[in-house]
Amino acid sequence: MVVGKVCVVTGATSGIGLVTARELARMGATVVLMARNRARGEAAREAIVARTGNSSVELALADFASLASVRAGAEEVLSRHGRIDVLVNNAGVYVGDRQLSADGYELTFAVNHLAPFLLTNLLLDALMAAPSARVVTVSSHAHFDGRGRFDDVRAERGYSGLRAYAESKLANVLFTYELARRLEGRGVAANCLHPGLVRTGFAGNVKGLSAMLFNLARPFMLTPEQGAQTSIYLAASPEVEGVSGTYFSERRPRKSSPRSYDRELQARLWALSEELTGAEALAAA
Repeated sequence: MVVGKVCVVTGATSGIGLVTARELARMGATVVLMARNRARGEAAREAIVARTGNSSVELALADFASLASVRAGAEEVLSRHGRIDVLVNNAGVYVGDRQLSADGYELTFAVNHLAPFLLTNLLLDALMAAPSARVVTVSSHAHFDGRGRFDDVRAERGYSGLRAYAESKLANVLFTYELARRLEGRGVAANCLHPGLVRTGFAGNVKGLSAMLFNLARPFMLTPEQGAQTSIYLAASPEVEGVSGTYFSERRPRKSSPRSYDRELQARLWALSEELTGAEALAAA
């Protein structure tokens, strides 16, 4: 359980991030909401406190489209907490049209992978200061469509929103497996998950045929409460104590895509991410 533990949740103002943060607070954790908008972040914080009666809910600002903002957000968290027990990398975006981040990288890859890669590495000392910490990264079944083509980080050779999203979600899994290997024996577990097809405003930028199919499927989608269950399970359940380097769906270990197990691709993505973010990342064990 997470009573008295410090849990950081990104993308915590709506959808499964908000539910995850709320339920961890209900369990008695000190929860740090990471959000890009102060007004929405404060509203989420107040709503969680009102629903749970737990006043130990904090806000730290970070816009994941800017690596400088991620660094500032991490500094804000670390100024308050020298120990972090749980980091839930939940924030994500789907972009229908090609856009670039503040640092000039394709926005989906920047927000969904580079930002959590940097944040995790910036918080690693605090995570390793905990007796037993967890890093939980929200990926997607869409990662099965990823090809591991990370050599066009500005999407200059053509753009597809669905392809960019799939590549970013594959990056989440590759990152988790490489992180778990580097953290072996250091008291920090790293796992990732598919939350299911969740009925949120996340895919508001989907267009064309994809938008039509998405809208047709909407009545059959999971609620945010249902979609958050695996994130909460990996963050808090004693059943997964010591489990690391695993992909989960419906609170059970699952096989991820064959490509996600490519150790050479994992290492290449890690090196590229170090280069693009300027992170002083964790050395290989």
